[in-house]
Amino acid sequence: MILDRLENAALYRNLSANIAKALEYLAKTNFAELSIGRHAIDGDAVFAIVQRYDPKPTADAQWEAHRKYLDVQFVAQGVERMGYAPLCDDLKIRQAYDSEKDLMFYETAGDLFELRAGSFALLFPTDVHAPCLAHETTRPGDQVLKVVVKCRMEA
Repeated sequence: MILDRLENAALYRNLSANIAKALEYLAKTNFAELSIGRHAIDGDAVFAIVQRYDPKPTADAQWEAHRKYLDVQFVAQGVERMGYAPLCDDLKIRQAYDSEKDLMFYETAGDLFELRAGSFALLFPTDVHAPCLAHETTRPGDQVLKVVVKCRMEA
């Protein structure tokens, strides 16, 4: 996992061409003017999902991981907490891998960190994460505008 601010994105563009496309898209797009939902960047190799939601309590965390795609999770407005745990062989599977959704759920706990507006997290297939959690400063009605850019892992 990598956690940083968008103004430092140039440090990570050399990790892969798909990550570079994702970070460039985040830097050049005004998400306040973009509709909620999926937006193409480079076909199925790189695409963005724009979300607006009420963060949920930490007790409702759903720990997930992916195999085909890494996530670049960027908070455009608001603040959220996210959970992180390294993927290891002894994690208990809560829901088996769904290859169509590229999604698997685990029963685990991990460390919590915050994503404030302008921050992003690069979450690799080895990173189990619990997104969309309420921050301690979250009040009822505080929404988060977040963009998740899915980057297919390159062979």
